[in-house]
Amino acid sequence: MRILTVVKQVPDSNAAIKVLPDTSGIDLTGLKHVPDPFDEFGVELAVQLKEKRSDVTEVVALTLGPDRAGEALRVSLAMGADSGIHLNDPKFESKNELFAAFVIAEAIKKDADGFDLILCGKYNIDLDAGAVGPALAEFLDIPHVGAVTGLDISDDGKHFTARRRIEGAEEIVECDLPALLTIEKGLVEPRYPSLPNLMKAKKKPVKVITSADIPGEDSTQAGAEFVSIAPPPPRPDCKLIEGEPEEMAKELVRLLREEAKVL
Repeated sequence: MRILTVVKQVPDSNAAIKVLPDTSGIDLTGLKHVPDPFDEFGVELAVQLKEKRSDVTEVVALTLGPDRAGEALRVSLAMGADSGIHLNDPKFESKNELFAAFVIAEAIKKDADGFDLILCGKYNIDLDAGAVGPALAEFLDIPHVGAVTGLDISDDGKHFTARRRIEGAEEIVECDLPALLTIEKGLVEPRYPSLPNLMKAKKKPVKVITSADIPGEDSTQAGAEFVSIAPPPPRPDCKLIEGEPEEMAKELVRLLREEAKVL
């Protein structure tokens, strides 16, 4: 069984994000980037499966992005992935998640050995669309189970049972492999890669794929177009109500009725 885990490098969620004046994106100057935390769940699950199952022969981590995205691959390799694939070409740069899925699918199709299980995060914290996993499954014409919180693979490695949370209940899905899963928070806890493993990761093989290897790639084929990005509107000033409790309660009701108009 070969497992592919898709990893994206995203801005650190603790960083201060600034939108460019022309609304074409965010200002990347001095911005710290990290592997997407939801994608790290996929890496950890893949590594745990290899540690527990003798039939898992290889875990491959794949990322799409510029040179700096190789850092996300290095973390994945330090966590336990065996090799990496880096889709690195200016023509691949896009905020269109459907296009990203299309390019990734074309790269996967070129792998002669194929993959039995593909793991993605439920969504990426930068664009927050959650489209890469489902779209990738569609481009590859394989089943997809989203937001998985539990997974049991049969002993023969031919099918699995997945659990996922839905409103007010838990859904259980049975499916054959190959398939693609998007992983929800809570299924596994990603390990922290040690310094020795980070150093060893530099020696693991990484295959670089450019647009020359994927002829005919075109962002317009994916059917979606990024328009603009904008910061949220500024929050209105907070209004403090002072006085005795009874007076404050009356004033609050008045404000809700006359100003906020929610009563």
